[in-house]
Amino acid sequence: MAVHDECKLKFLELKAKRNYRFITFKIQNQQVVVDKLGSPDETYDDFTASLPADECRYAVFDFDFTTAENCQKSKIFFIAWSPDSSKVRSKMVYASSKDRFKRELDGIQVELQATDPSEMSFDIIKGRAL
Repeated sequence: MAVHDECKLKFLELKAKRNYRFITFKIQNQQVVVDKLGSPDETYDDFTASLPADECRYAVFDFDFTTAENCQKSKIFFIAWSPDSSKVRSKMVYASSKDRFKRELDGIQVELQATDPSEMSFDIIKGRAL
């Protein structure tokens, strides 16, 4: 499975320049490509709404939070979205390509696998970040 250069470039922009709040990726023609880019002012709800209900996606989300010591921090989440309603073949392709794709994105801090929106609720993200 090839990874389009734009995936790495956009991820670096998210990580270093914070140009995006999130990026979703899809597999198209045996290659991982950028699907959607979320602007820095978009919320976690905007991100979850951008994921299709019946198709797999990879996504990275830049999560800002405040620690108990009142420090501003941020963590980059890698989310493998594989809804139950997606095609079996699609789920298999995404599952088998995930680790290879993730290695291309240097700087992922937390990984999450979700098959249903409840598995990636805001509270779960917050709990994994702290």
